[in-house]
Amino acid sequence: MALRDTSLPEPSGPPASGPRPRGSAPPLDPADRARLLSGAHHDPHALLGAHPVPGGIAFRALRPWARAVSVVVDGRRTALVSEGDGLFSGVLPLDAIPAYTLVVAYPGGEHEVHDPYRFLPALGELDLHLVSEGRHEQLWTALGAEPMTHEGVTGTRFTVWAPNAQGVRVAGDFTFWDGTAFPMRSLGSSGVWELFLPGIGEGARYKFEITSRYGGRFLKADPMARRTEEPPNTASVVTASYHEWGDAQWMARRADVPVHQAPFSVYEVHLPSWRPGLTYRQLAEQLPAYVKDLGFTHVELMPVAEHPFGGSWGYQVTGFYAPTARLGTPDDFRYLVDALHQAGIGVIMDWVPAHFPKDDWALARFDGDPLYEPGDSRRAEHPDWGTFEFDFGRIEVRNFLVANAVYWCEEFHIDGLRVDAVASMLYLDYSRDSGQWTPNVHGGREDLDAMAFLQEMNATVYRRAPGVVTIAEESTAWDGVTRPTDSGGLGFGLKWNMGWMHDSLQYISHEPVHRKYHHHDMTFSMIYAYSENYVLPISHDEVVHGKQALVSKMPGDWWQRRANHRAYLGFMWAHPGKQLLFMGQEFAQGSEWCEATGPDWWLLDPRYGAEADHRGVRDLVRDLNTVYRDTPALWQRDSDPGGFQWVAGDAADDNVFAFLRYDREGTPLLAVSNLSPVVRHDYRLWVPGSVVAWYEALNTDAARYGGGDITHPDPVKPEDDHISLTLPPLATVWLTPAPR
Repeated sequence: MALRDTSLPEPSGPPASGPRPRGSAPPLDPADRARLLSGAHHDPHALLGAHPVPGGIAFRALRPWARAVSVVVDGRRTALVSEGDGLFSGVLPLDAIPAYTLVVAYPGGEHEVHDPYRFLPALGELDLHLVSEGRHEQLWTALGAEPMTHEGVTGTRFTVWAPNAQGVRVAGDFTFWDGTAFPMRSLGSSGVWELFLPGIGEGARYKFEITSRYGGRFLKADPMARRTEEPPNTASVVTASYHEWGDAQWMARRADVPVHQAPFSVYEVHLPSWRPGLTYRQLAEQLPAYVKDLGFTHVELMPVAEHPFGGSWGYQVTGFYAPTARLGTPDDFRYLVDALHQAGIGVIMDWVPAHFPKDDWALARFDGDPLYEPGDSRRAEHPDWGTFEFDFGRIEVRNFLVANAVYWCEEFHIDGLRVDAVASMLYLDYSRDSGQWTPNVHGGREDLDAMAFLQEMNATVYRRAPGVVTIAEESTAWDGVTRPTDSGGLGFGLKWNMGWMHDSLQYISHEPVHRKYHHHDMTFSMIYAYSENYVLPISHDEVVHGKQALVSKMPGDWWQRRANHRAYLGFMWAHPGKQLLFMGQEFAQGSEWCEATGPDWWLLDPRYGAEADHRGVRDLVRDLNTVYRDTPALWQRDSDPGGFQWVAGDAADDNVFAFLRYDREGTPLLAVSNLSPVVRHDYRLWVPGSVVAWYEALNTDAARYGGGDITHPDPVKPEDDHISLTLPPLATVWLTPAPR
């Protein structure tokens, strides 16, 4: 378990030369000795290292299994006396503590190393103060494993927050996973433990060996680890970044236009299964080109942070500061983000601060007591997922999460955080029956601590990372999710519109003959469309667990299903709000998504009829995004009620919906959806009198998309402020003013 410092020369001088120690150092207090050897001592630096004593300087080292230990001062080597249990000590007749090294001899050889217990703390007072206050916005620079040069020596500083522990030691592959040799010191009331280990560098695997106040001893992965072993292995890995970013232009411009006033069309991706087997760097060669070709403005990555079980899709996180090692290193992930940015594509990441799994090597009861989770089991246990919830009322836990949000934005240039399961955080009675929860101080069911945490997180991220957007997955009618924090809101930039998703999918799944009875499902969203800044999500959650893929939700034969699918996408892209579409749905994959196999890419092979079927749908998505980005009326006033006007919102018997979208200059786009399977000839619609002619900008029934090609190749001119259109069956048509 020796530490080797390859920067040191071979031991100088003959063995045991120079002044002999005057026996061993003054004996340790038996209680101190017992606590030190059992890993329960709060200040090992007071017992180990070099200290003045009557008659000189005492040296003491703890090196289990060593055959002998010597101290080297000014090139002269002096043997220390064994005290048993791996302790070695001696006194040299010196006036002051010198610079020195240790030579540790094992049966297989001997090594010269720096003594970890001769160094002052490598963590500054300001860092400790900010940690104690719960205000360290770059917490990852203070806690965890940091390769560094300290007092002229290279090594790694290990720090961990474990306020309830009796003692903490560092164990790793460099100690054969025994922490005896490297107890850490407690840095006062902060609850932080620290140890600088010379000679330990990048790639070293480690954990913290914690002794609880109840006497239990166990190994824990580093909560702040920035790199991990690939699951199912669970060790943390010392790492540093060397990536040279090439996205300066993107970063400088991303804050130019507020996101709710800009085009925002999102392709949701599960990286491990998009193209199974690809690494981050291999994905960087394919994903940006694919997304750019289809015209999406952003990708949204399902959780990237390390998680032990792939079947959780990343939503049960154990390594909040580490990109999953399944696909490569942290710098490899930076390379992927950089490639997307250089292709003009923003990167949103799913972030999961609502809960964490109970794995005994991770956050759960981290120092032997509830630490990251509440002490009250009724509050700690998440009733739906078999996980623990975070203790949002504890400032250090809030700091851990707020800094984590900042970390992804600053260290990985992430452009947005989609916060998972916000509703489960906001309500004390979420999925709980009477008697299973306690009201807040006002007698209500709102979790005031979670609310304060979300406000702090949003305010901090927006202040530190201009141009970043936070997005709430929140399924209730909580007021002010996207209202600024200084006005009492939660401060999110956008919110998933789960109501629109549920209602519209329910409508489109009905047979057309029954749709007139559910017409309100498609119009109700406009009652509240401007209550928040919305994203319209057709996410992974809607195409798994028996819910069927989007095209398979549609009624009718295969032609009708694809037509419904195309018409629905056309309606969605025109509706106020941003869009999100999960991978595979852009080419009408018929089977549910499976994380083991990913999208059915073979469907795009022309040998399987893909030209008329699946490729046609993908071509439509490309054109939807192209026209969308080129038409400010579809995105510029998403949060302004004046940017929308119904033309036909009550045509239930016809299954027709028609509305206008306006840009800031008043230029309109007319969207008409005929969700019945019949052609409607000479369908009369009111239009603004200022437009002299309309042309068809997009028609989901076009032959190139696999439709029947009932289109309008010539400009449509109004008469008496009305136009007459031939509406293709199961199709959406977009018309814009003809160029002058």
